[in-house]
Amino acid sequence: MNRRIFFRMMIAATLALSAAAVTGTARAEATEVRISHGYGLLYLPLMVIRDQGLVEKHAKALGLGDVKTKWVLLDGGNVINDAMLAGNLDIAGTGAPGFVTLWSKAHGIPRSEVVGLGALSTSPLWLNTNNPNVKSLKDFTSKDKIAIPGIKTSLSAVLLQMASAKTFGIENYAKMDPLTVGLSHPEAMGALLSGKTEITAHFTSPPFSYQEAKDPRISRVLNTSDVLGHITMDVVFGLKSFTEKNPKLTQAFMAAQEEANAYIAKNRKGAAETFLRVSKMKLPQEEVEQMLADPGTEFSTTPVDIMQYVLFMSKAGTIKTKPAVWNELFVPAFKDRKGS
Repeated sequence: MNRRIFFRMMIAATLALSAAAVTGTARAEATEVRISHGYGLLYLPLMVIRDQGLVEKHAKALGLGDVKTKWVLLDGGNVINDAMLAGNLDIAGTGAPGFVTLWSKAHGIPRSEVVGLGALSTSPLWLNTNNPNVKSLKDFTSKDKIAIPGIKTSLSAVLLQMASAKTFGIENYAKMDPLTVGLSHPEAMGALLSGKTEITAHFTSPPFSYQEAKDPRISRVLNTSDVLGHITMDVVFGLKSFTEKNPKLTQAFMAAQEEANAYIAKNRKGAAETFLRVSKMKLPQEEVEQMLADPGTEFSTTPVDIMQYVLFMSKAGTIKTKPAVWNELFVPAFKDRKGS
């Protein structure tokens, strides 16, 4: 064998080994990611990601090949947290309080520890009622029942506690808890509008809040923006072990969310169409576009005032471990973000 042929064979072998190493690295990461989102407009970025195959797109761009996504529809912080701890989810969109609860509970436990991948959405939640005698939280009686997606740990549940603390004092933050009933937003809206069940109020998000308000029998008891200000409502999180084992796939998801947010901001009509297509809700597209035009509705990965939940839940005693600063809740990429 002459020297030229020998060197060509050596170069080919080296390139083959390098390719195998790259392929091996890619294959070391998961080839499927399981993601959940809920029913309402607050989950729109995840619906856009789902509809446009953005995780798959960015995973391929990062050299991960053909990654599959499995989407699950879940509502209520306790349900989502249980699914995550049971190993049935990799990434989930959820109410910020539910995430803070699980972060605190699992902190320092490698198998269960979770980490935020970013904020998801901000939009005012409304507490609506069909009881004409209820004008404020002080007017509810034991005969009233308030529907929320999950008892105690869902977004609506904790927001109700925070509103109660401002109305009755921190020591009475749980005053309204005995009146709450766990129902998904679609079920709760149906019950409230029927007027034929025990449900006399529903603490909910768009589009359900808007749909209920169209009924002349429904009045608004409170708007979270009036009580808590402009605050992140939902976040996206995953098991910390998943993000560490799958750094490129995690990066692909985060890039997908940024692209989805940019799409929503640029194309309100297309975003509304996506919401209706994925949620399968029967609504006029113009109404969804109007909801997206609400200045209080925002889709951004940078958290806003998320420490307000942490401080409240710590003071109320519903969490024991708390972060010193907001970015301790999130992946290292958020260290230099100007969040709160």
